[in-house]
Order: sequence, then structure tokens, then C-alpha cells
Amino acid sequence: MNFEPYPFEKLNNLLKNIIPNPDLTPSVLTIGEPQFETPAFIQKSLIDNAPLLKKYPKTGGEVNLREAIRAFIKKRFNTSLSDAQIIPCFGTREVLFNFPQFLLFDVKEPVMAYPNPFYQIYEGAALATRSHVIHLNLTKENDFKPAINEEELATCDLVILNFPNNPTTSTLTIDELGIWVKLALKHNFVLLNDECYSEIYANTPSPSLLEASTHVGNSSFKNVLVINSISKRSSAPGLRSGFIAGDKKILAEYMKYRTYIGCASPLPLQSAAAAAWSDEEHVSASRKIYKENFIIAKEILGTEIPSATFYLWIEVKDALEFTKKLYEKYNVKVLPGEFLARKSAKVQNPGMGYIRIALVENQEKTRSALERIKECLNG
Repeated sequence: MNFEPYPFEKLNNLLKNIIPNPDLTPSVLTIGEPQFETPAFIQKSLIDNAPLLKKYPKTGGEVNLREAIRAFIKKRFNTSLSDAQIIPCFGTREVLFNFPQFLLFDVKEPVMAYPNPFYQIYEGAALATRSHVIHLNLTKENDFKPAINEEELATCDLVILNFPNNPTTSTLTIDELGIWVKLALKHNFVLLNDECYSEIYANTPSPSLLEASTHVGNSSFKNVLVINSISKRSSAPGLRSGFIAGDKKILAEYMKYRTYIGCASPLPLQSAAAAAWSDEEHVSASRKIYKENFIIAKEILGTEIPSATFYLWIEVKDALEFTKKLYEKYNVKVLPGEFLARKSAKVQNPGMGYIRIALVENQEKTRSALERIKECLNG
């Protein structure tokens, strides 16, 4: 399999011969990793349950974790799930890579569609399944929302959405998500929404595909799945706790598959994750920090506050040259948008001319970095 280097590897290659300004404190705004302490109560739960390391964990997750996740979904999305409609997982990256391999194994010539720009694990899964890829190009002209081409969608076996979107920060309404649910039923493809940024919103909570499915009358979630994670929500990417939920017929078979791949989460991690999923106060506190960062960005750069995520998706003339200049003169790292997207037969790389900035630092560091970015933009 010929996998593309990850965006951060491409960035390292781009900057490898550049000596950054030593007079300025380095600022890294490239990776979507919250730079805040994981809440103390989550750490305490992990420590208190360390003796459970002597036991093998269940692939399907312990009762306390499953109940915590289901309670989160009920409270946040007003959606009640049975135990058969959810599987806890070891983060969501592993699901995004192995679920397509499970789903498409018996399909002779599989077809996958996903947004472009994208989280690169989607592309990795497509390569691993030998799938033909249809890019759902997100551009300024379509408000960074995927255009619907039913002729192409009719050929799809799996469609992955990612809303709230990384990197463009766009969101879909419950009605817009509902249209995609109807398309999944009409053309009989599996629809999966990657909702890992659902809890990082400025004002209005982002809807879930599960809500949208019920909204359009698909209360059994036929052909519909979502994934979510505490990585961004709880500043705990190292805890590796997520879930996949929705169509119970698909999940029943996927659960069998998962027993073979050895991805059960250790019991202390499950206990800490259950504590994290059960608490909203710490999530609300994080949202306030991210919103304040966006207010600072609006003040300095004049950018609008996005509805969700903690990114800025900023248009520049030449992203590669800007990224190099910003690093050399101002000791700030950002990610060129073209590293997150691909050129297709229909359009040029939709990430060209953009940079992604992850506002995951405290206010002081954020302000300092954004002031340097402004100076570079004006230079």
C-alpha cells in the first residue's frame, strides 16, 4: 500500500532547511491537540483504577463506560440508544481506518466518498480497501459544504462526512444532514459522520447525524452511523476514548470483527473515560477558552468567529511561501491547506491558498502568535 506522508511530515520537509527567528518564542499552531491540562478528576479516576490493569478488558467496553456514553448522547442529542446501537472504541482514528475494511471486504469494486480537504485517515482507509474515491470538494463557492451529485452517490458503498468540519470549520444544519440521511436510504450506501468536533462550538450546539436521522423518520438509524471522541471535548487525546453508534445490524457484525483486532481499551482508561463522558462542566469551561481565542483572532486578524471547531481557515496568496516566511521570520508554525487536500479531475486542490491555524493555546500565547501572523500577512 502506498500511503501519502501525513501533513505534519510534509510540513517538516517544507521547513527542514529553515532556521527560525531565535529571538522569538516558538509557537506551534499546527496540530489539533488541546494544550491544556486534562481535568484533574479524569486523571484521578485513571490513577484510582490503576489496579484494574491486572484484568483483561472486554472488546465491547465495560458497562460503566457504555452507560456514560449513552447518557451523553441522550443529554446532548436527545437521542436514546440501545446497548446494541453503540460500541465504545479506542479513540476514533482506529475506527475510521478499520471500519471501512470491515464494511467493504466483500465488495468487489468498492466506492468511498469523503470531503476534500479531509482528515487523512479517510484516504488511508480508501487505499487499504482499494476503493475508488469520490471527493466531496469543499470550496468557498459552495460555502465549504459538500455538493450533492446523485449520479455519483448512487455508486457509493460508504460516504464519510465530517461536520463540524476539520479544517474548514463549516457546519451542517439538521435539515442539511437529514438530506444526506435520505440519500443514504435512497441509494443504499452507509453514511458515517465524524463528529469529533461536535462539542467545540461558539454559541449554538452542533447537531448530530443521529438527530437528523430521527428528524427525517429514520429512527432505527438504518445505514447511518456516527463517531465521536473525548480527545477535543475533554482535552484528553491520550486517553483514547470514542464510540461508533447507529445502525445496530451493521454494528453487530462489526463487533464480531473487532474481537479479532485487539483494540480493547485498558480498564483504568475506560473508568477515566466514563468519568469524562459523564461531566459537562469541564467541557463548558473549554468552550469559553476557545471562544475567547476566536474573539482575539477577530480583534487581530479580522476573522469571523466560526460556528464550531477550534481552527481558523485563512485564505492567503501562496500558502507554502507564507508558511515558510512565517516560520523563518516569526517562529510560528501553521499548516498549509494543500497538505490536507488533493487535486481531483474536476478541481484543483481545494486547500491551495489556505492555511489552517489551531487555536489550542492559552490566551497569552494565542495573542502573541496571532500578532506575529498579522505582521507576516501585512509584510
